[in-house]
Amino acid sequence: MAFLKSDTPFDVVKHLVVIGVLGAALLFAFFFVYLPISTNHGETIMVPKITGMQMADLEDYLDERNLRYFVDDSTYEPGVRPGTVLMQDPAPGEFVKEDRKIYVSVVSKNPPQIKMPRLTDGSVKNAQMILKSYGLSVGKITLVPDLRQNEVLKQMMNGKEIAPGAAVTKGNQIDLEVGDGLGNQEFPVPNVVGMPADEALTLLAGQGLQPGEKFYQPATADQPEGTVVKQRPAATGNATIRMGQLVDLWIAGSEPTSLTPVN
Repeated sequence: MAFLKSDTPFDVVKHLVVIGVLGAALLFAFFFVYLPISTNHGETIMVPKITGMQMADLEDYLDERNLRYFVDDSTYEPGVRPGTVLMQDPAPGEFVKEDRKIYVSVVSKNPPQIKMPRLTDGSVKNAQMILKSYGLSVGKITLVPDLRQNEVLKQMMNGKEIAPGAAVTKGNQIDLEVGDGLGNQEFPVPNVVGMPADEALTLLAGQGLQPGEKFYQPATADQPEGTVVKQRPAATGNATIRMGQLVDLWIAGSEPTSLTPVN
């Protein structure tokens, strides 16, 4: 704007004020009118809750709200309908711009194949933790006669033993055979009378029996030293015993004494 020589100082100031007002108006219009219109600044949408919905319904539902979705993960969940939305990002209640993409995790149709872990020789409690971490479930737990109490003796699926490393479907049930620590089956009492004591103890251990007390009595010509001359319970008639029970022995000879080292 050119200033005329005839303009007074008041006119000059007035012109400057007009220029300043126009400049401020242009800046205001640019930042608070043009930019919001061109960038949708300030126009936000609250993210709806879509977890639990079916993926087939998402597109129309989000289109109505000017939003989109993208499946970035899938996982198998037993008992949950395939295609169900499990997780979403951003979370419900957050504010986003139009056309924002919502990332979702959905339930897959087919369970994945995994390698069967080794459960045998460990405790049943440890086996349950391992199965859970692998996405497998604990089926029937059967106690069987064995001194290894609470130890997994066999791992089964569908009535058949399954080896570690075999391919199984995630979500399957695994049955366990577990030692009861004592045994629930009775069998005839073994007869160890007349046997050397060390052989008698080996035989008892092999049948899952425990040595009880040892009593010593003088040896004779008919009962040489170290021979079992009596046992309790006796192996007479129809006497039976269970795994883990004690058997007392009477042994010919003197009771062994521990040697005291000489300093």
